[in-house]
Amino acid sequence: MPSLLDIRRRIRSVKNTQQLTKAMKTVSAAKLRRAQERVMSARPYADQLRNVLANLAGRVENIAHPLLEIRSEERTLVVVVTADRGLCGAFNTNLIRATQNFLREKGSNSGATLLPVGRKGRDFFRRREVSITSDYVNFFNKLDYGNARDIAKIITQLYTEAKIDAVYIVYNEFKSAIQQRISMEKLLPLGRSDLGNAQDTPTEYIFEQPPQQVFDRLLPRYVEIQVYRALLESAASEHGARMAAMDTASRNAGEMIESLTLNMNRVRQAAITREIIEVVSGAGAL
Repeated sequence: MPSLLDIRRRIRSVKNTQQLTKAMKTVSAAKLRRAQERVMSARPYADQLRNVLANLAGRVENIAHPLLEIRSEERTLVVVVTADRGLCGAFNTNLIRATQNFLREKGSNSGATLLPVGRKGRDFFRRREVSITSDYVNFFNKLDYGNARDIAKIITQLYTEAKIDAVYIVYNEFKSAIQQRISMEKLLPLGRSDLGNAQDTPTEYIFEQPPQQVFDRLLPRYVEIQVYRALLESAASEHGARMAAMDTASRNAGEMIESLTLNMNRVRQAAITREIIEVVSGAGAL
C-alpha cells in the first residue's frame, strides 16, 4: 500500500495536470470562436464560386483547360490535412486511418503520392513506405490565404504537367465544437459534374472577355479557395476537438483527485487507529 506521502504527491501532480488541461481548454475555446467565424465567412464565397463556374460550364461549350482534362487515375496525389500538435483526441488518428483506408482501396499499383499538411501526418507517413512530394507544417497559428495559394500552386502545376492524374484532399469538416466529420473531396480534375449543377434559376452572364480567359482565371482560383476552405475547416475542427479532449481530461483528473483523496483519508485513518491501539495497548501493559 502506498504511503501517505506518496498519495499526497500524486494528488499534487494530478492537480497540476488539471490546471494545465483547464488552461488549454480555455485557450482552445477562445481560438475556436475566431476560427469558426473565418469558416463561416469562407463557406459562402466558396459555394458562390462553385455556382458561377457551374453556370459558366453549362453555357459555354468546347472549353479547354488543363485542369478540366480527365485522365485515368494511375497516379494519385492525396493532400492530408492534419494538425501540428496532439492532445486533441482522435482528431489526427481518424484522419490518418481514413487516408490509409483510401490508399488501401486504391491498391499498391495506384502510384499514390502524399502531400501532408500538418506535422502529425507528415511524421506518421514519413516512417511508412509512402511517397511524399512535399509537406507544409507550422503555419496553422498564422493561417492566411497565402498558405493555400502555395499549396494550390504545387497541385495545379503537377496536374498541368501531367505528373499526376487526380488530386484528393482529406480533412476534418467542422460541424460544431464537439462534432467533426472526415471529408474526402476530389479537387482535380474539375469535370462538369464535379462542379455541380447550375442553379434552378440560371444566371445570365455578359462576357467582357472571352470565356476561355474567364475560365483560365477562375479555375486556379477555385482550387485555391477549396484548399483554403479545407485548411480553415481543419483548424476550427482541431480547436473544437482539443477543447472537448481537454474538458474530458479535466473531468477525469477531478475524479482521480476524489479517488486519491478518499484513499488518502483511509490511509490516514488507519494510521491514527493503529497509533491509538498502540497507546491503549501500552497503557494496558502498565
